[in-house]
Amino acid sequence: MPRKLFRKYLPSHSSIVENRFLAKFGTLLTHHNLWHLHRRSVAGGVAIGLFTGLIPGPLQILTGAALAIIFRVNLPSMVLGTFWTNPLTIVPIYIAAYNIGSVVMGLGTAADVPQPEPLQNQGWLDMLPALWDWFSGMGKPHALGLLLLGLFMAVAGYFAVRGAWRLYVVLAWKRRARNRGAAD
Repeated sequence: MPRKLFRKYLPSHSSIVENRFLAKFGTLLTHHNLWHLHRRSVAGGVAIGLFTGLIPGPLQILTGAALAIIFRVNLPSMVLGTFWTNPLTIVPIYIAAYNIGSVVMGLGTAADVPQPEPLQNQGWLDMLPALWDWFSGMGKPHALGLLLLGLFMAVAGYFAVRGAWRLYVVLAWKRRARNRGAAD
């Protein structure tokens, strides 16, 4: 089961409590739902990760961690959920969000999506201001589209994880029942 594989790499509750770096946060990181793998906690972590994955820059994981602590959902699954946005996917996702926002605001389809400046032959530090200028130039349709896309992805991710978890459990029950019937 994937749960057993993940559990092998997750820290134990005692190692979290005894960690000198995490001790600075007091009891914030010691709630069992933040680290335990069960369907509600993991599904909530994925949902928060998918939602906060649309936040630009390093604020994705910081905002996601704050929300995971508030809602007491699985922290590692939240971090993995933010990885759906990356340097390869961010531009198409932001263009889709702009289109969604334009349609919802009644501006029609957005054939005139602002295009980012050419980014080839630029270092990472030179790319960041150019991407920020492109991002901020899209305005209200983009912000609304990001919110709606984030909410849709969070809800879809939550129910997809819950459904996949349920399907796995039902198939495991049937497999065990078959094995018990063959053993009799």
